[in-house]
Amino acid sequence: MSLSAHQLSVGYHGHTIVKEMDLTLPDGRFIALLGPNGCGKSTLLKCFARILPAMSGEARWQGHNLHDYPSKQLSKELALLPQTQPIPEGIKVKDLVAYGRSPYTGFWGKLSQQDHQIVELMMQQTGTYELREQLVSELSGGQRQRVWLAMVLAQDTPYLLLDEPTTYMDINHQVELMHQLQKLNKQGKTIITVLHDINQAARYCDHLVVMKAGELKYQGSPAEVLTSTMLKEVFSLNAQIHSDPVSNTPMCVVEG
Repeated sequence: MSLSAHQLSVGYHGHTIVKEMDLTLPDGRFIALLGPNGCGKSTLLKCFARILPAMSGEARWQGHNLHDYPSKQLSKELALLPQTQPIPEGIKVKDLVAYGRSPYTGFWGKLSQQDHQIVELMMQQTGTYELREQLVSELSGGQRQRVWLAMVLAQDTPYLLLDEPTTYMDINHQVELMHQLQKLNKQGKTIITVLHDINQAARYCDHLVVMKAGELKYQGSPAEVLTSTMLKEVFSLNAQIHSDPVSNTPMCVVEG
């Protein structure tokens, strides 16, 4: 029960998006947050990352209010890949990825040999090593997304919070990314990601959290959650559930 919400309400400019939510995210799982646009998925993730404060209730880490933890301590536990990132000017790929090591560097921010090794490894794992000398501003949207992911992975935290990580990626890089996240999860990392592709979530993730209009509607394994009833209630979809012939996970097929 490391990350949890207790009667949590979150929003913007006095407008409530997430409404009095009670939710405990299971440790060691690959978790997808699903729901229609505007239902509060990204808002909830931002609150767990301390970007947005709670309007009421609490977001908790290890049973205590998230805001009770020093930033440097929490940055060694939780890493966030936001939905959109700035396009920095004049910075090379290798230097941006190296920023992920900042929670571990001393006062002068000097990287150790181990830090450099981790940065290089994360670039290799995300397919960005060959881009290391290029300026981030010169990359395509998909390439930049993989560079930002490398930076987040370089932070080397037990929890990863990812807001639509496959944005801008073509299909082969999406598949590579989801396989990589699945591997990281099996190595012990808890991964919480906002996804729009329901079948992608069911194939790769082992715990689904479904929201609608700021409220928790369903959670559990893909087999438990992905039903025709849920799809009709939450997404207004008429769909049948079949078994994915490759992964043997549930797969929705939209009727008509």
